[in-house]
Order: sequence, then C-alpha cells, then structure tokens
Amino acid sequence: MEREAPERPVPAHPPPHHRQPSGPPVALQPLTPEHVPAVLALLQASGLPQEGFPEAVAAGLTAWAGDELVGSAALEIYGQSGLLRSVAVAAPWRHQGIGARLTAATLELARQRGLQQLYLLTETAVDYFVRHGFAPIPRDAVEPAVQASLEFVSACPQTAQAMVCQLGSLLPDEA
Repeated sequence: MEREAPERPVPAHPPPHHRQPSGPPVALQPLTPEHVPAVLALLQASGLPQEGFPEAVAAGLTAWAGDELVGSAALEIYGQSGLLRSVAVAAPWRHQGIGARLTAATLELARQRGLQQLYLLTETAVDYFVRHGFAPIPRDAVEPAVQASLEFVSACPQTAQAMVCQLGSLLPDEA
C-alpha cells in the first residue's frame, strides 16, 4: 500500500521572490496590456487556449525572471463568480513553486474583488487544483454566467473537468 505525502498548506501570501538555482529571482507582477503578446506565446507553448484572452480577462498576474516571462494566471469576473484561466509556467521553470504562487495570488485577488466562488476547467491538472482548494464538479453545476464564457463554450473541450473553489472557505483566520 502506497503512503501519500502529507499536503502542505499553500501560504496566503507567498514570498515575493523565488530564486531558480542559477537564475534571477522570480517576481509576480500584475498583468498589463504590454504583457499580452508574451502571455499568448506562453499559453500556446503550454497547449492552453488563447481564445478570449485578453478580451474577457478582468485581472491577471505574470511571473518574471528578469525580463523573461515564466508564468501567468488570469481571472474572468461574472458577478460574484470568477473563472481562473491561463495558469501556465514555462517548461524550464516548472516544479519550482511558481504555479503555486500564481494560483495562491490569483485566489487572493479574487477575494479582494469580492468573488464568492472561482471556477476553472482543466484537462490535466485536477490533482494540482485540489491541493489549492478546488473540488471537481459537473459542468452543469457551474454558475450560468460562467458557463456562457468563451472558455466553457468553445475554448476548452467538453471533456475538461470543471472545478470550483468556495473563496469564503479560504479566508485567513482573523482570531
């Protein structure tokens, strides 16, 4: 019988920098219009949908090592619901915590925007997102406004797993 490794909690406020063993520190920055071409190239290289990006994106984050884009995450907003999309890390930078930092920071951004739940679609990263507080759900259980998004309607295949994170359940303990 295999033992599962204990889950590590994702910090609410990840450290501002993470250093690749022989590279520059990685810093998170808000997504700006100037970043869009580099993010689109990263999404293409990662095999993720580019449709609707940046038109539907309300906010996002990018990860930079010097002047090199190494990661992205974006947020679409539909009332009190949001759609997490475009979470990508450049291949040479994977498995260093950059995706976790982007995911945690985007969840915090969603809470700051007053969202109650955040949805996503994934074909390959169900276990990853479970570790970040998301739970698999049927696609028809997703908020109708989010179901009408380009990501749900045409960008992602019908076989992609829908997931939800109830943001109120991730609020820091203020006791």
